[in-house]
Amino acid sequence: MIARYATNLKLAKELYQAAQPKLQGDEGMKQAFEQFNLSPDLVKVVGAAEVAAAGMFSLSLFSKRLSQMGSIVTLGVLGVAIAKHLQAGHGKEGAQAAIDLVELAAISLADTITSEK
Repeated sequence: MIARYATNLKLAKELYQAAQPKLQGDEGMKQAFEQFNLSPDLVKVVGAAEVAAAGMFSLSLFSKRLSQMGSIVTLGVLGVAIAKHLQAGHGKEGAQAAIDLVELAAISLADTITSEK
C-alpha cells in the first residue's frame, strides 16, 4: 500500500505539472492539439482531467477507489496522447513521458484490484 501511494504521489505531481500550461491556455499547447487534429478547445478540458486525476491520486491514501478512478482517467487521457504522438510520427520517443505515466497508472490500478486494502 505504501509503494502504491508513493507511485500515486509521483503520478499526481507529474499530472499536475503537465496540466498547468493547458489550464493557462498556453498557445503552444493549442498549436500542438491542432497538429494532432484535435480541437484547441480541448486543451483546458484535458488539463482539467489531468488535475482531477492528480487530485484523486493525492487523496488515494484514504480510498483505493480514488486510486482506481485516477488510474482510469489517466489511462484514458494519456492513451489518446500516446496514440496522437505515434500518429504524428513522433515515435516512441515523442510519447515516452506519457508511456511512463500510463505504466505507473496501470501498475497502481492492478495493485488496487489485486490487494484487499
